[in-house]
Amino acid sequence: MNQTNQTRKLALAGLLTAVAVVGGMVSIPLGAAKCSPVQHMVNVIAAILLGPGYAIGSAFTASIIRNLIGTGSLLAFPGSMVGALLAGLLHKKTQHVAGAFVGEVVGTGILGAILSYPVATLLMGKSAALFAFVPAFLINTVAGSTVAVLVVCALARIDILNNLRASLR
Repeated sequence: MNQTNQTRKLALAGLLTAVAVVGGMVSIPLGAAKCSPVQHMVNVIAAILLGPGYAIGSAFTASIIRNLIGTGSLLAFPGSMVGALLAGLLHKKTQHVAGAFVGEVVGTGILGAILSYPVATLLMGKSAALFAFVPAFLINTVAGSTVAVLVVCALARIDILNNLRASLR
């Protein structure tokens, strides 16, 4: 990959991170979690366009910024980052939008939710059950991931997706 394509990928990752941060201002408080469906939409789009590394980087950066400005919680880290990783890996393996969707839903909705338990109890001082975050995280990630699939399919239909992918190679 040449320097121009790396710069384009970094710029797109920054743009998607900004969308996640601004979209995080619209969050649904569910217990200790501040659920943000926009983050899950960004994770799926980043996984599809940029791959697992950039998707994780975007999720991590958005989580830091959202925590610094008070629109997120520490639970954003395990939730968003595991989902971004799995979405990127499954999309890379399947080369299909469904792979990114399933990766995000399983990664955030189940694995990220379970990994949030020690974060909530040890770092945040909240009492929670091991699977307490799974329902809220699943609802949230299914909503955001569904929007991402609709956006990606719309971009594919008008041939923007292929042009964007080609410019990032």
